[in-house]
Amino acid sequence: MRTEFRFVLAVGLMFLVLMATNRLFPPVVPETTLSPDSSVADSEGGVVTEDNEGRDASSRSELPSLPEVVDNAPDVPSGDTPEEGVPERQVTVETPLYRFSFSSYGARLISAELTQFQALNREGLVDLIPEGIDGYLSQRLIIGSDTLDLSGVPYSVEPEGGLSLSASDEAGILRFTYQHPTSDFSFTISYNFSPDTYSVGVSGELSGLSERPALLTDLGEGVAFAEADSAQEARTMAYVHNHLDEGIQSTILEGAEAEIVEGPLLWAAFRNKFFVTALLAGEGVEGLSEDLTTDRDYLGGLIVSEGSLPERVKVETAQSVGNDGRFAYRLFLGPQEYTRLSSLGQGMEEVNPYGWRFFRPIIRPFVSVIMAILVFLHTNLAIGYGWVLIVFGVAMRIVLFPLNHRAMKAQLRNMSVQPLVQEIQKKYKDNPEKLQKEMMRLYKEHGFNPLAGCLPMLLPFPMLIALFFVFQNTIELRGVPFLWLADLSAKDPVYILPVLLAISMFLMQWVSLRSLDQPNPQMKMMMWMMPPFMLFIFMNLASGLNLYYATANVATIPQQIWIARERKKMRGQAPLKLRSD
Repeated sequence: MRTEFRFVLAVGLMFLVLMATNRLFPPVVPETTLSPDSSVADSEGGVVTEDNEGRDASSRSELPSLPEVVDNAPDVPSGDTPEEGVPERQVTVETPLYRFSFSSYGARLISAELTQFQALNREGLVDLIPEGIDGYLSQRLIIGSDTLDLSGVPYSVEPEGGLSLSASDEAGILRFTYQHPTSDFSFTISYNFSPDTYSVGVSGELSGLSERPALLTDLGEGVAFAEADSAQEARTMAYVHNHLDEGIQSTILEGAEAEIVEGPLLWAAFRNKFFVTALLAGEGVEGLSEDLTTDRDYLGGLIVSEGSLPERVKVETAQSVGNDGRFAYRLFLGPQEYTRLSSLGQGMEEVNPYGWRFFRPIIRPFVSVIMAILVFLHTNLAIGYGWVLIVFGVAMRIVLFPLNHRAMKAQLRNMSVQPLVQEIQKKYKDNPEKLQKEMMRLYKEHGFNPLAGCLPMLLPFPMLIALFFVFQNTIELRGVPFLWLADLSAKDPVYILPVLLAISMFLMQWVSLRSLDQPNPQMKMMMWMMPPFMLFIFMNLASGLNLYYATANVATIPQQIWIARERKKMRGQAPLKLRSD
């Protein structure tokens, strides 16, 4: 069962319990017809599309077409195999954020370690390049009907010793140059590294060809596994692209098939739960200009083929080379930090969006506010995120106490009016017009509102939903330990928190049931059935979410006890009577 579906089912069941409880012991009210929500959204299990609006197609110049990939022709400089006697060398670029290693053969990226993040499935740092892969970012050129493969040719490297940049250093350039030994063909690609960003500016130049070629860049076969729960991580692995007119489309790698994606594209990326590797059209490492007018500003498309690893596909990006032999693009290899991705422009922050499409405008503000509060508490109280979640759960119940108190008082008032509602419904059952009039008078005279008891209690649900997506995608909470928990963004390995959550839910319903005048079979059934259901659903959700929800439930129990005592006091009161006409 997918994690998102589990959570939707959990929220639906909680909503059912809330509504059913409010309807079973408060008064029976006339049914209200609600129009169902007709919007349908797809989760991350298939292809998700978002339209990019406001594009003026007439303002664009002719866009590059996706080239057909064919075998090398004999009259094209080959370079398929390295020259004999030329040893392969590895060149490293190291900054405070990452350590990238390149091979001099094919200028391939063979390792991309992120020094700020530890792998949770093995010893060592997160490495974005999977084991068993020859490397990413090699190049192929399409010249007419011929293909020139540069993935195995020997490059000269400048500087030969690589780069080592400290936080105070300026940007550094690593340049790879290939010169064909028997022709004028040469190919140069330069990487511009900054010590304070995961963005890399890429520019290149080629010469010695009689025709204008198209460039294919190997984006690889996805991001390497780095989480303790590889099965869940595999379900989030996807390749994503942003089409200029059709918007963002995401395809999960499990079950993905070979295809050709026609451009124009603004970017293409691989992502998993927390990390992303992306190639973006445009020059420089800053935000991409909104005024994209030439074919070099876009990617011509993608070639998706069968990968060498199980359940993987290989993706190559296609783009045109200018008449001057130059090309440029940008790379991003790093964590899915919202601020960093937003700075890239062109919707890169939506490479792994929160939730379903119709939900995102609602959830995003909640997620931003919650993360700001959690980071603030973590920084200013100097406590771990586990204790922050406990403080946050209690604080939320304190903040919402006036609203919950008002809701409970409304429930008590509705209970006192219940006999009058039943009397009116019985007296005027054959006169709908009179029934409606008397019910409206009852609302006015006694403050009876059938929804007043449940609407304020729905306020925690957006918070719970937002926290679900916070723990699903937020890099700041990845690998954060708490007590016996190794990772607050992963499930509880010994299921203590889901059990505590189920027990707290049972106690809340048990307190409510004990305060009723007469036994309620429906509530009793839910009291015994709902906690096991919730245990089953929440046992595989993030332990941080379980910690928050269990804390909030425990903090609510004293309020439930107070309400139960108030209900008992009402048992001896004289019943209300209808006012005569």
